[in-house]
Amino acid sequence: MDTDEPSVVLASSNTTSGLSLSLHPLPILNVSEHLTRLKLQTNTNSPFVLGALLGTQNGREVEIVNTFELAVEEGGELVDHGFLVSRRDQYKQVFPSLEFIGWYTVAPRPTPRHIALHEQFTGYCSTPLLLLLQPSISLVASSDVNAQNLPFKAYEPTIELRDRKSRSVYIEVPYKVETGEAERIAVDWTARGGGSGTSLESHLQTQRAAVKMLHDRIMVLVKYVSDVVAGQAVKDHATLRSLSALIASLPATENSAFREEFETEYEDVQLTAFLSSLTKSANILNDLVDKHLVMTSGNNNERGPGGPRRRGMGMGMNRDRDWDRH
Repeated sequence: MDTDEPSVVLASSNTTSGLSLSLHPLPILNVSEHLTRLKLQTNTNSPFVLGALLGTQNGREVEIVNTFELAVEEGGELVDHGFLVSRRDQYKQVFPSLEFIGWYTVAPRPTPRHIALHEQFTGYCSTPLLLLLQPSISLVASSDVNAQNLPFKAYEPTIELRDRKSRSVYIEVPYKVETGEAERIAVDWTARGGGSGTSLESHLQTQRAAVKMLHDRIMVLVKYVSDVVAGQAVKDHATLRSLSALIASLPATENSAFREEFETEYEDVQLTAFLSSLTKSANILNDLVDKHLVMTSGNNNERGPGGPRRRGMGMGMNRDRDWDRH
């Protein structure tokens, strides 16, 4: 997104918005991740970021709950409406209460280019909101209601009359971060690395410390041997014999027999893991068959005296009677 355009699309400072806006943590994480990923993929500091905002609106109360990325055409000037509709309908099937309420991008301030993009979203929402991520903004502590502790700003579109002409402008909307109990747990879980990330991190740190200590001690021995060879250290025969015995006890990793044995053990481990997964799948299938049999037997019992089993028994009894007659 070109950020050098003048900011001529903001309403006057005495114009305020009566919108009550709540921003959830998931959109904040999604937009930040979208920008970071595009920076790495395009190897640029200011890639073009565009996405849709999903949420709920009740009168003048709006909540931004989720987001999804958008595809563009012709260098970012046109939105791929087919992709937008497809993604919106997919989210609608999973989250029926969420509606398209706006879009997001990355820029220091709204520009005329944002107005052009805004016109393309009016077919999905009468007043689509604009959420800007401003990564270069300097955050300062303030008691002002419009001051935010996050590099995000929200804008509401409106029509302004100036010199007997109407134009589309944006009004900055103050927002608050709304977090539910489930979201707090999810954010905390993500911050900790997810699942057993804490124990895994501790284990890896322990392994790293052990490897570093071993490396430092090996380097001390290498330096001692180098100094002895160069005549800069006193030759200690006991120490040299110990080093020779230590080196002789190390396994010959380049030996073909060692490589064959290693590959055999590796294959055994992989086979054990495969058998474990197969056993687990068999247990799940067995439970599914048991549940199916329980449901089937329940249906047969509900059929009553006229069921197939009783009819079969009756036919057998009649056949015995026919034999007795003969």
